[in-house]
Amino acid sequence: LGAAAAAPAALGMLTTAFPEGPRRVRALGVWSAVNAAGGALGVMAGGLLTEYVDWRWVMLVNLPIVAAALALVLAGVPAGGLPDRRERPDVLGAVLATGGVGLLVLGVVRTDTRGWGSPATVATLAAAAALLAAFAYAESRASAPLLRLGLLRSRWVAGANVLVFLAAAGQFAAFYFMSLYMQQVLGMGAAATGTAFLPFSVSLVAGTVIATRVTATRTPRAALVPGALLAAAGLAWCACISPHGGFLADVLGPCAITGVGVGLVLAPVAAAATTGVASREAGMASGLFNSSRQLGGCVGLAALATIAALRTGPATDPAALNAGYALSLAVSAGLFVVAAVVAIVVLPRHRAAAPPAPRPAATAVPAENRLEGTPS
Repeated sequence: LGAAAAAPAALGMLTTAFPEGPRRVRALGVWSAVNAAGGALGVMAGGLLTEYVDWRWVMLVNLPIVAAALALVLAGVPAGGLPDRRERPDVLGAVLATGGVGLLVLGVVRTDTRGWGSPATVATLAAAAALLAAFAYAESRASAPLLRLGLLRSRWVAGANVLVFLAAAGQFAAFYFMSLYMQQVLGMGAAATGTAFLPFSVSLVAGTVIATRVTATRTPRAALVPGALLAAAGLAWCACISPHGGFLADVLGPCAITGVGVGLVLAPVAAAATTGVASREAGMASGLFNSSRQLGGCVGLAALATIAALRTGPATDPAALNAGYALSLAVSAGLFVVAAVVAIVVLPRHRAAAPPAPRPAATAVPAENRLEGTPS
């Protein structure tokens, strides 16, 4: 709940503070690079704490981090005033969305033991579909919806959210299965596994820097397509892991390529998700983007873990585990290929032209109170 409130607020602040164009792209590039650097430090610190201290410190270490972040927010982020018109929160939409997504994840997670065709799985997924359909209907009639459905008519917004769903599914699963491969097959400890992800994170930051420069002068699509294909190539190499593999050939090389590809996707997809969005809906678009990313990682990991378990079967030897991990990594590569296709087919080739500035008039509405339009 806390992350769900904080993450969209942070992204919404950036899209509101920086106008659409090169400045926003650079800001989102820094945001993505900091995300990647934080991920690198977190994975390494988690491995070190687990092996040399206690796994509970993976949770406890967040307390001083949050205290420092809270102090920075209080010192550096303006509080702002209350809106002129207070709107009632969309409680019904929140309940329907949470229930629908929760049942969707539950239905997918249990397929490794109940099967896709079991009555329990079918009933759970059907109930999830019904709640999500009810959510869409409720949002179309709400006076202050959590998600204005018209926002999805923008090819930038719709395409970026589908793309980040697929990319998150592939990326989260790759982290998970490569961690298991290093520990369960190669026999590496938690600290060594965490440190082994540093090259991936460094290359991810490098890819983010490159993507920021490309997107500043061209559209997000110019970095998204090659980035998704490069990530797919790296994961396809990861899928070639073997029970008798080594760190250099089976981990370092493919993870470095995957990291650059994922980095090329991170900043442009965030920029695409907020392209053409009015400033008053920046928080809504940011919340949708973060939800798509988290849902992609959650559903994708659940589905790919099921695929790995089905390939592995009851065996627990390194060869059987390797076969399951390799299959899921291959599917992760396929997800990035689909993401590249989405970027090519759905995302526009050019940014929409900005609406012309209004002519000055005695009765003109002040610029800060005017509602921005979204391009078709």
